[in-house]
Amino acid sequence: MNQLSERLRSLSISQTLAMSQRSSELKAKGVDVINLSVGEPDFNTPEHIKEAAKQAIDDNFSHYTPVAGYLSLRQAIAKKLEVENQLSYSPEQITCANGAKQSVCNVMMALVNKGDEVIIPAPYWVSYPEMVKLAEGTPVIISTGIEHDFKITPAQLEAAITPRTKALILCSPSNPTGAVYSQKELAALAVIIEKHPNLIVVADEIYEHINYIGKHQSIAQFPAIKERVAIINGVSKAYAMTGWRLGFLAGPQWLVSACNKLQGQYTSGPSSVSQKAAEAAYTSSQAPVQEMCAAFERRRKLIISLAKEIPGFELSIPEGAFYIFPKCDAYFGKKAGDTCINDSSDLALYLLDQAHVACVAGSAFGAPECIRISYATSDENITEAMKRIKEVVKNIN
Repeated sequence: MNQLSERLRSLSISQTLAMSQRSSELKAKGVDVINLSVGEPDFNTPEHIKEAAKQAIDDNFSHYTPVAGYLSLRQAIAKKLEVENQLSYSPEQITCANGAKQSVCNVMMALVNKGDEVIIPAPYWVSYPEMVKLAEGTPVIISTGIEHDFKITPAQLEAAITPRTKALILCSPSNPTGAVYSQKELAALAVIIEKHPNLIVVADEIYEHINYIGKHQSIAQFPAIKERVAIINGVSKAYAMTGWRLGFLAGPQWLVSACNKLQGQYTSGPSSVSQKAAEAAYTSSQAPVQEMCAAFERRRKLIISLAKEIPGFELSIPEGAFYIFPKCDAYFGKKAGDTCINDSSDLALYLLDQAHVACVAGSAFGAPECIRISYATSDENITEAMKRIKEVVKNIN
């Protein structure tokens, strides 16, 4: 008897996690798999952050925490936003959660009514449409192309807005494409947003510090729309703290209060130890962040040079995050032996089975003509993986 809710049955399984699991299963069987499917820095959490967590345990930070997070952490985040982003938020306008992922979902659940529309530019992070569906909203997908570096235009945004539009989710730097919106591009979008006073912007800035073109630009910088922007960020990517599960929302007081009300009923406050570690991340030396970003930039240069040698791969040069997102539909409709390559899912499985390289089909991100390849791994892994891919695609014809 299937008694699962319609809500659950409407959701899709995360293809990024599914591919990572499949590669782990092959590794367990002794197959030498290079996993380029995960969106996770391969670095360890910096030592001073780990020491802060150990100290927190010794100091008995082992009790329930405030739903919004410790005041000291929210003060540290407010200071970070002021110093790094020139944005003014009080600690009461900030709430912490179990990762930026929960922060995004909190906003969706707090904002969206049944039938409300949420605009999502594609390619998108796999979970955005699923979160909207979970809130019984309707994802409205704006397709972007490699010719525009996978960024939406003001005209596209204007055309997608209807009386039912509740929110726009904007991710910069982007997962999966690495696209970064410039200040000029954001300003043009802000003009459209200003014209629609009921539109809330959910600005996912989790890759803020993995940026190769200079200072990060937040859409919250424009005064006319700042009170309608929900900034989502956290420590996972910049500080190599994915497992610590600590993210935050900074935004208008009414929305933060609503998310606190929601979170208070289903998870309560995030981990005490993770919060003290995050506080150290924001208030201590940022040198490890800069070192990791420099490594990612070196890897980006390496993987781009190698990807350009693979026939059938068309690239947009990523300006942030740690992914390339090559267009690879030149292989679709062709065969490798008895294997038919009809779409990016077939190609991703072929690369896993034949090259033992795990990547993710672009269909998971709303761009079925592409695949996502993470370069959050060593130079040696990148070089070997791209060599393997180059070898096996020769057999597709």
